[in-house]
Amino acid sequence: MRQDLAKMVYEDIGFEDITTRALIPPGLQVRGQIIGREEGIIAGVELAVAIFTEFAVETEILVGDGEKIEPDQIVMKISGDPRSILSVERTVLNLLMRMSGIATLTANVIKMVRSVNPDVIVAGTRKTTPGLQFFEKNAIRSGGGDTHRYRLDDSVLIKDNHLALVGGVAEAISRARKYVSFTKKIEIEVETLEEALQAANAGADIIMLDNMDSDSVITVLKALEDGNLRGNVIIEVSGGINSDNILQFAKTGVDVISTGYITHSARSLDLSLDLDKIH
Repeated sequence: MRQDLAKMVYEDIGFEDITTRALIPPGLQVRGQIIGREEGIIAGVELAVAIFTEFAVETEILVGDGEKIEPDQIVMKISGDPRSILSVERTVLNLLMRMSGIATLTANVIKMVRSVNPDVIVAGTRKTTPGLQFFEKNAIRSGGGDTHRYRLDDSVLIKDNHLALVGGVAEAISRARKYVSFTKKIEIEVETLEEALQAANAGADIIMLDNMDSDSVITVLKALEDGNLRGNVIIEVSGGINSDNILQFAKTGVDVISTGYITHSARSLDLSLDLDKIH
């Protein structure tokens, strides 16, 4: 992670920050603060501290990851060489703003669904920005959501294209069970009631009902109950879920709602960095 952060900073700086080097003499010391301009949930503070520390900037955290802020609230105080601070400012703010935006949207969505289903889990998907997936997934966690898979090696998730090549639900689950360690969950994506029943009977740990409407989800849940299969599996819904329709799915009684909406549609939280000269 430290290498990733350094790469981000130096890609932005290039050979040098020519504006800051031209205007700011060496030896100056400043203090400053990162301020939230709107209400939201903060995420990425530890990453900001890591970047500042690498550039010998002192930090004082006032709001930690997962905590709520109000407009004009100070998130962090900093002090040090302004040439270092100004060179990393944009990278720090971009990470904080992006991650805080995801955390804020996640928290808002969870508040909505818990009003009708107190036990449902809201999870992210792998619809993340390449290179930023670790940071965006942690932002989901800061907002109270579940990270789902970080990477392909976290667990088995059999999708429609796997099934098209293997030839069937039961065969795919059987192959996966033989190949992976007992420590790994086996999840399968299904699109019909028949496939859901096959998956449950074949011993899937998690069944993802993909792109089903809420009425179809209720039908699947009832069929699993009638077959004494519901208690054996975690039922997840996914596909086209956003703030407009998520309550319909929460009311069905599923265990998990996974959605790329909380990452790909999150708006960055408005944050800024202000500096004052000490000497």
